Amino acid sequence: MDRDMINLFVGKTVRVDRGGPESRFGKVLAVFEDYFALLTEKDGVVYYKTKHVKSITESSKDDLKFGLHVPEKLEFKKADKFRKLLESIRFQWVKINRGGPESLEGVLSDANRHFASLIVNEEVVRFSMKHIRNISYGLVDDKKKKDDSEK
Repeated sequence: MDRDMINLFVGKTVRVDRGGPESRFGKVLAVFEDYFALLTEKDGVVYYKTKHVKSITESSKDDLKFGLHVPEKLEFKKADKFRKLLESIRFQWVKINRGGPESLEGVLSDANRHFASLIVNEEVVRFSMKHIRNISYGLVDDKKKKDDSEK
């Protein structure tokens, strides 16, 4: 997806991708050189690499309702490039890719232009940078996970 096109959606509520495990609904916070930040109800801020986004859906009637109040000065990580973003969240708990067989959670221990290293249990997993579609950081509230699983 083109960066200039995604810039048109800053501040708007959209669905990224039409379906599947990577699809999320949220508010576009900012667009950077090769990624953008999307505030979601379920996952918090998710950073999507623009080259992996297949579609963005906006309601023609502006009726996509977003259930979170977004503070005017919401603070989230920012960097010019995706790799620099990963460097800024080293040693944080992260989730790479939202679902499916390539989803992974752990502590981000390293990031360079070729791969990101995650500590997962007692293993170090190196994830190819070109296969990272999106990432979020920080622990998800256990109560929220429990509520989601009960639904």
